Amino acid sequence: MLSDRSRPVIAATLPVVAEHIGEIAQRFYKHLFTEHPELMDGVFNRGNQVHGRQQQALAGSVAAFATTLLESPERVPEQLLCRIAHKHTSLGIRPDQYRIVHDHLMWAIGDVLGDAVTPEVAAAWDEVYWLMANALINQERGLYSARGVRPETVWRDWQVVRKIPESDDVVTFVVRRTDDRLVKTSLPGQYVTVRMRMPDGTLQPRQYSLTRADDGEHRQFSVKRVRGEGGDPDGEMSTLLHDSVGVGDTVSLSLPYGDVVLDDAGRPVVFAGAGIGVSPMAGMLSHLAAAESGLSITVLHADLDESRFPLRRQVVNDVLALRNARMYVWYEKGAHSMEPVDGVFEALMDPTAVDLADDAVYHLCGPLPFMKAVRGRLIEHGVAPHDIQYEVFGPDLWQADLD
Repeated sequence: MLSDRSRPVIAATLPVVAEHIGEIAQRFYKHLFTEHPELMDGVFNRGNQVHGRQQQALAGSVAAFATTLLESPERVPEQLLCRIAHKHTSLGIRPDQYRIVHDHLMWAIGDVLGDAVTPEVAAAWDEVYWLMANALINQERGLYSARGVRPETVWRDWQVVRKIPESDDVVTFVVRRTDDRLVKTSLPGQYVTVRMRMPDGTLQPRQYSLTRADDGEHRQFSVKRVRGEGGDPDGEMSTLLHDSVGVGDTVSLSLPYGDVVLDDAGRPVVFAGAGIGVSPMAGMLSHLAAAESGLSITVLHADLDESRFPLRRQVVNDVLALRNARMYVWYEKGAHSMEPVDGVFEALMDPTAVDLADDAVYHLCGPLPFMKAVRGRLIEHGVAPHDIQYEVFGPDLWQADLD
C-alpha cells in the first residue's frame, strides 16, 4: 500500500504526470538504450519501439497502477501485473534489471517535468515504482519457480519439421524437441517467445500463440507476415521466419507463458476472433478436442473472406470433433463457405446475431478496434465485463483503458 506520506503527493501530481507520461516514456526508452544498448539484443523488440507501442504500454501501465493505488488502496491491479509478469518471464527478465529501469525512468520524469520534481515528489514516485516493481518481481519469481527454471534457462532449441502455408500471409511452424528433456506442458491459450538472430546479428524476440495442444514432442505456432504501412518497415521476425527459416532449421523458444487461458469452471465458452487472432482460440480448441470435451463451445470468426481465414481446416475439424460445438463466420466479402459451419454472414461481426448461452465465458482476440467493438456489443447485451477475456499481440495498449 502507498504510504500516508506519499499518497497526497501522488494524488496532487498524478494529473500532470499522466498528461506527460507519453513523453516521459519516450525519453526513458531513448535514454535507456543509449546507456544500455545490450537490452535491445534479445530483450526488447525493435519493431515495438519504432511504432511506439512499447512506450504507450509503459505509460498506460504506470498511470493505471498509480491510479489504482489511489482509488483502491486495499488491492493491487492483479490483471495488469499478471499480464506483464507473464510477458517478462517469457523473455527471461531478471530482478536486477528493474534497478536499471528505475534509474532511467526517474531520470526521464525529472527531465520532462523539470523543477516540478521536488525531492518530495521524486520520493513519492520512487515509492510507486518500487511497489509495482516488487510486485512484478515476486510474481515472476513464482512463475519461474513453477516451471523449475531461472531467467537464463527459459530458452530451448527446437527443430522445424513442418512449414505449412495457411494463407497468403500466414505460415504455421511445427517444431520438434532436439534433446531428451521433457516438454513442459502448456495451458490452452498460452504463447511462447521466439528469439532469433536478425541479419545484422541482433537477437530479437516475438511472442506467438501455441496453436495446437502439446503431444510431448512437438509444438506448433503460426506467424502472420507483418507488412509495413505508411513508410513503416516490415516486421523483422515475421519476414525472417517466412523467408529464411525452413524445415530442418533450428529456432529458439521460451517455455509457454500467458495469463489468458481456458477457464476450467465447466461453463459454456465463446471464442470470438478475427484474422490471426484465431491463433490462441485454435490452441484452446485443440486442447478441448484432445480431451474429448463435452463443454458447450461456440466459435465466432471474422475475416475478409474464407481464403484469408488462418488455420481454417484445423479449427473446423476440431469443432466437428467436439460433440457440443458450433461455428459461425463473418466475411466482409461474400456470405458463403466451403466448410460445414452453422452460419455465414456477409458483414462485420455481431456476436448477438447468434444464440449465445447466458452463463458463457468469452475469449476475444484480434485487432483492437475489433475487440473493442465486440466487447462493447456483448456488454450492451448484458454480458458481465469480468466474463470477457482478451489477448493482445504485442504490448497491451488497451488494458489501462478498460473499465
